[in-house]
Amino acid sequence: MKKFAPLSLLSVLALAACGSEPAPAPEPTETVAPEPVSTLAPADEALFKELFAETCPDAEPVNTAVCRRAMGADTASCEFGLGDDEFLRNDATLSVVDDGWVLSDPETVCSL
Repeated sequence: MKKFAPLSLLSVLALAACGSEPAPAPEPTETVAPEPVSTLAPADEALFKELFAETCPDAEPVNTAVCRRAMGADTASCEFGLGDDEFLRNDATLSVVDDGWVLSDPETVCSL
């Protein structure tokens, strides 16, 4: 029994010494700022019809429109038909100005 007591005392001291070591300091990590969220409405048929009506009040109303925008681009290309025309015979470009869409060349687009 005498041999067992010093051995168990040593193991208890060894375990106690392991637990008293301070934890390593956490390494600083780089924080990445979140990407800004765009509040820009998608360039779609409804938006184009509204912009065209506001910009060209004397022109025939837009019957149909298809707009395409490359990812992250500041412009959108739109094809549209006026009046009773269901074909996309006309072209226009929308540009981003102050977080909103505008017709890029209203004089040319309104003269169609």
